[in-house]
Amino acid sequence: MNVLLTILLAVQILAALGMIGLILMQHGKGADAGAAFGGGAGSASLFGASGGANFLSRTTAVLAGIFLASTLGLAYFGNLRQAPSTGSVLEGAAVVVPQPAAQQIPGSADTPATVIPAMPAGTGAAQIPGK
Repeated sequence: MNVLLTILLAVQILAALGMIGLILMQHGKGADAGAAFGGGAGSASLFGASGGANFLSRTTAVLAGIFLASTLGLAYFGNLRQAPSTGSVLEGAAVVVPQPAAQQIPGSADTPATVIPAMPAGTGAAQIPGK
């Protein structure tokens, strides 16, 4: 499936670049008015007096069709996903092991172990000011 998406993406990029180049090569409607007032350089073009406009416009239309088809293909194949697994989303969550409330410092056999609180008094929710 990834190969098909890569091919469609490459076709779409090439069609887009081809359309950009062909559209920039075409001259607009205003260029004909300039040729009527002495700009005769346009008549000695590569494709002839009017043959270039037909060739370039037809090629642009073909590339636009290819671009549209590849866009629709990318939209269709890009949205195909695997069916969601049954169960809860939280089943894949990491399990948090709770920490003990107090830590004991090992002492000698004669002295009992000293208990150190995990969080000093006065911290946590008791410090949140009320409205």
